[in-house]
Amino acid sequence: MQYDRTDARILEIVQKNNRLTSEMIGELAGLSATACQRRLKRLRSEGIIEADVSIVSAKSVGRPIQMLVMVSLERERADIIDRFKKAIKGSVEVVNGFYVTGDADFVLYITARTMEDYEQFTRRFFYENPDIKGFKTMVVMDRVKAGFAIPIELPHEE
Repeated sequence: MQYDRTDARILEIVQKNNRLTSEMIGELAGLSATACQRRLKRLRSEGIIEADVSIVSAKSVGRPIQMLVMVSLERERADIIDRFKKAIKGSVEVVNGFYVTGDADFVLYITARTMEDYEQFTRRFFYENPDIKGFKTMVVMDRVKAGFAIPIELPHEE
């Protein structure tokens, strides 16, 4: 997966606002709309752009309780890890899930309508899963920053 300086500029632009038209992105990146569309299509097909999403306010859609949960598995076996990854992907309550190093095996970002709903989720998702050794919940007091923007490194020119 290679990209050049123009691709890097496009990536910076669409990370800030992916609703801009190809004409507007092209103008900002110094390209025609058609050339911009071709580059965007390639960036998506190569997986450099993974998704085009909107960041929704959890509170505004009735899910004001937000948690970060550190999960430890009983054993670190490939089948157990793969099974838990599949469970994460299948859960609507889990907004983001990360397989990590350190004190926990996974860190999850979870939203809920109420603490009672979260308790029901923990019973279903954690307590009923024999592969889970334990979990620690941190309740989010305030979301200070929300986004997915990655700093774009300019490619080395040869």
